[in-house]
Amino acid sequence: MNTNAYAMVLGSFVADSLALGAHWIYDREKIVKDIGRVDTLLAPPEKSYHPTKKRGEFTHYGDQTLVLLQSIVDNGDFNLADFAIAWQRFSSTTTGYVDHATKETLTHFAEGKAPDTSGSGSTDLGGPARIAPLVFRYRQDLDGLLAAVRQQTAMTHTGPGVAGSAEFLARAAFSILHGASIRAALSGALDHGVGDIDLDLRLRRAMETADRDTGQTIKEFGQMCATPAALPGVVHLVLRYEDNLKEGLIENVMAGGDSAARGMAAGMLLGAACGQEAIPDEWLENMTAFARIRQLLEDIG
Repeated sequence: MNTNAYAMVLGSFVADSLALGAHWIYDREKIVKDIGRVDTLLAPPEKSYHPTKKRGEFTHYGDQTLVLLQSIVDNGDFNLADFAIAWQRFSSTTTGYVDHATKETLTHFAEGKAPDTSGSGSTDLGGPARIAPLVFRYRQDLDGLLAAVRQQTAMTHTGPGVAGSAEFLARAAFSILHGASIRAALSGALDHGVGDIDLDLRLRRAMETADRDTGQTIKEFGQMCATPAALPGVVHLVLRYEDNLKEGLIENVMAGGDSAARGMAAGMLLGAACGQEAIPDEWLENMTAFARIRQLLEDIG
């Protein structure tokens, strides 16, 4: 098994679990005052979006990514129809948070729409952020990866810029796994286009922020879930912390807002670049699904 590919998936999952304790707190001073520096996995506060979750578990983003990973193993490949069934089963029975994109997609399925027409109009990064298992499965097949990424993302998210964002992340992760530096991988992915002029401009601006303060930079781009805000934040994070995954994922959480989706994408790219030795053992050991994820990745091979 390619160890950096393995770390790519673990980095994505552990970033989500690290973000759980402060997810969707937008006030950075409140995070510092009420929680402190988030350098370990924490349970979410009682009055949060994730009151049913415990330390080491995932937000709804990580949960859905695990559904995707399990579906790939169950089929020996990515199968949109099977993923759709597994995703609906999970999303309609979970006791965790259910976001707008999930609710709208479930409604479309209930109306009889097929998985290739079921997607919500959401522009949230949560759809593209799920793709680490697909990059792992298709790490030697770029065309297959891009096709699978488009399908899984559009099943739940079809807003402007979302498809291009998913392909951008897939191309970048693929290139890193094949030896490109993070900056070269991002530049190459951006050269292929993201299908949205505004997003393209924002990403190009983000490419010039590696020496800037993370909290301020992410606040300026936007701490929210929408891809035009969140994806430039990802670009900043992976460039600024290209050789320090731990610090990058901590600073992502401390920047506030939708740190989970932003973290999953950043953790995927940093994991691909830095390898598993960059991920603190404590984080992995305290991640509830670690053993399951490790086995599923071994099953894919």
